Amino acid sequence: MRDVYIVDAVRTPVGRYNGALASVRPDDLAAHAIRELLARTPDLDPSRIEDVYVGNANGAGEENRNVGRMAALLAGLPTSVPGVTVNRLCASGLEAVVQAARAIRCGDASIAVAGGVESMTRAPYVLPKNDKPFPAAHTELYSTTLGWRMVNPRMEPQWTIPLGESAELIADKHKISRAQQDEFALASHQKAAKAQAEGLFDAELAPVTIPQRKGDPRVVAADESVRPDASLAAMAKLKPSFRTASEARWGSPRPEAGGGTVTAGNASPLNDGAAALLLVDEEGLKATGREPLARVSATGVHALDPDYFGLAPVEAVNRALAKAGKSFADLDVLELNEAFAAQVLGCVAEWPEFDPAVLNPQGGAIALGHPLGASGARLAGTVAHRLARKGGGVGVATLCIGVGQGLALVLER
Repeated sequence: MRDVYIVDAVRTPVGRYNGALASVRPDDLAAHAIRELLARTPDLDPSRIEDVYVGNANGAGEENRNVGRMAALLAGLPTSVPGVTVNRLCASGLEAVVQAARAIRCGDASIAVAGGVESMTRAPYVLPKNDKPFPAAHTELYSTTLGWRMVNPRMEPQWTIPLGESAELIADKHKISRAQQDEFALASHQKAAKAQAEGLFDAELAPVTIPQRKGDPRVVAADESVRPDASLAAMAKLKPSFRTASEARWGSPRPEAGGGTVTAGNASPLNDGAAALLLVDEEGLKATGREPLARVSATGVHALDPDYFGLAPVEAVNRALAKAGKSFADLDVLELNEAFAAQVLGCVAEWPEFDPAVLNPQGGAIALGHPLGASGARLAGTVAHRLARKGGGVGVATLCIGVGQGLALVLER
């Protein structure tokens, strides 16, 4: 089996919902990330890239028709370079990295590009076909921005509850209070703001230039959702988003009176963005003329009851570390996607040997944003760049996944 290296990793800034990147199509976002990734490695002949893997969670709008192939073409790669789109919902970008690494490890490829993209702003409404033509009744439109739609009636009802209600169930299980969640969210913003000020994201960012109807083009160079002015007082004013009654749903006891604990302040926002990584084997590394950021060490995947999807990274990370021959004591950084503060705190509660000091040191998705299909590739890139800055170490990128899954990737340098 061949060693697999990450040569470089880039990403667009993460835009707010209906924010700075709202006018940019998702296929163009992905193409921009790929184009900028390869521009950093001018010695590499693009025709030597053997496949392009792009993760995407929705796939219902402008990213249809295999956004991996579309992005490769739009990025200017030779038409001989194939492209594929993969979907593991919120971990789609990380799944793309895993699949590319697996192809290289087993000898099916020497050089590959992997990444992810999502424009939640531009996610369309969809109209299902009717069973019979020309219905007299009204027909419902479904938003494809986030979460369940057109649910199969045969699915267990508790498996298709809103994602935020799943986070409430985790808060119930581990007795995680609203105050603990808000404190975690505030820390995420503070760490992200500090990392921005110190330039820690600069090596991975590929600013996006957007033409304007009048005046100079707008350059989007920083993540939009980070709030340096975030405060506990402001978060405390937000109403729970998923539970308002004092009684729990699905028979779970509340850890505190007064209803729900999950709010817009302690959950990730809706976002737009893309990321791309260059993966190679030893021969491919020679073709780049560069030193790699990190080496892919191991992966782990796990599944559990969909209504507790946020806890799936626990076993996924356990499995990945075991395959890599590592323990939590070896970790220099663990990037766990912050879908919800309750979900992250629930995972940490199930890792008694884990040191939270290495968790998301540059902030997480609550502050930086969570553009579904791109987030996993962003996390892998952030870990790789951090290990390169430190000059060595072990890092993990992991995400929870709707419908009850978790995926983890171990990197070493």
